[in-house]
Amino acid sequence: MNQFISELKNFPKKGDWVLLLLCLITSAFGCVVLASATAADKFGGNARYMIIQIAATLLGVMMFAIMSSIDIETMSEYRNLLVAFNCVLLLMLIPFGTDNNTGNRSWLKTPLIYIQPAEICKITYVVIMASVMNAHQNRISHFSSVMHMVFHLGLLFGLNMLVSKDAGVSLIFAFIFIGMAFAGGVSLLWFGLAIGGIAAIFPILWQFLGTHQKNRILILFDPTIDPLGINERYHSKINLLSLTGGGLTGQGLFEGNRTQAGALFAQHTDYVFSSIGEELGFFGCVFVMLLEFAIIARCLYVGIRSQDYIRRLVCFGAASALIFQVCVNVGMCIGVVPVIGLTLPLISYGGSSIVTIYAMLGLVSGSYARPESQSHERYIQPYRSYRL
Repeated sequence: MNQFISELKNFPKKGDWVLLLLCLITSAFGCVVLASATAADKFGGNARYMIIQIAATLLGVMMFAIMSSIDIETMSEYRNLLVAFNCVLLLMLIPFGTDNNTGNRSWLKTPLIYIQPAEICKITYVVIMASVMNAHQNRISHFSSVMHMVFHLGLLFGLNMLVSKDAGVSLIFAFIFIGMAFAGGVSLLWFGLAIGGIAAIFPILWQFLGTHQKNRILILFDPTIDPLGINERYHSKINLLSLTGGGLTGQGLFEGNRTQAGALFAQHTDYVFSSIGEELGFFGCVFVMLLEFAIIARCLYVGIRSQDYIRRLVCFGAASALIFQVCVNVGMCIGVVPVIGLTLPLISYGGSSIVTIYAMLGLVSGSYARPESQSHERYIQPYRSYRL
């Protein structure tokens, strides 16, 4: 505890201010976009949304400082406790969960805000994976090591799908797994086997998907499904028209035809990128992408900079989660990936998402502040190349 308090006091000197500044700039831009996206009459005024978003950002900055001050190795020693915490948190959705108008039972309602447990689990899962891989780092590609990693992915992925049926967040866990496994030096042979295994069982899994879930995938390849855009393609068609309707410079903030009419689906959350395209145009979209990938690049830089195995894994895990969310969110808006409901990090409205992203990036800041192990008793493997 004394060490944590000392590190917290030293945060202004040792924390990653470049990363925090990038996050604050992105959040500030997100607040401006959100104010415009929720100005439509159907939202009943944007004051409530702005208050929650700003409050979440301030709380997120606090979590950034707190997580930055926690030694990742100390935290990883409580891996079993973190696993139990994830399970209990997700199981709370069975008696207390609500869909929050999303179609997935993935939210816990509190007197003030809705909390999405899976968002919190992203942070702990990064630490759990780093801890497991750190324990197996000398034989990371051994069968038992890989199976141990797969077990933790399967537990979290399966439990979240079982209780919430939220495929979007569940896939984030999978992408974190892929990013950390690659960064940790797992043999590429395992990646090839995984791809082959998924291809083999996909026809079986396909039978368990609902009709609407199948159509979300099929409409990407089959133009005969809803060719008029009045059913499955309706929301995607309208949002794509708005995204491309702003031209280079957009129609102007608070001036978008569909945005200000409230005609876009989830225009302040999952499809906020379409609102940006309509009101700020191509240049606005490029600016958002540059901000997002600057944050990701900073995470990767800190990870590469650190010669410590577990810290490098944490940085790559955080970067992997952000890469997946950005690519899927933008991909949904331009119609090249199925609609699975993921927010645009630090831009979309959502208190849980904002706070947990700041907290996760706080782990990266902690790796920047302490790039090497503080314990001389632990064996730290030298930096290694990613070979077969």
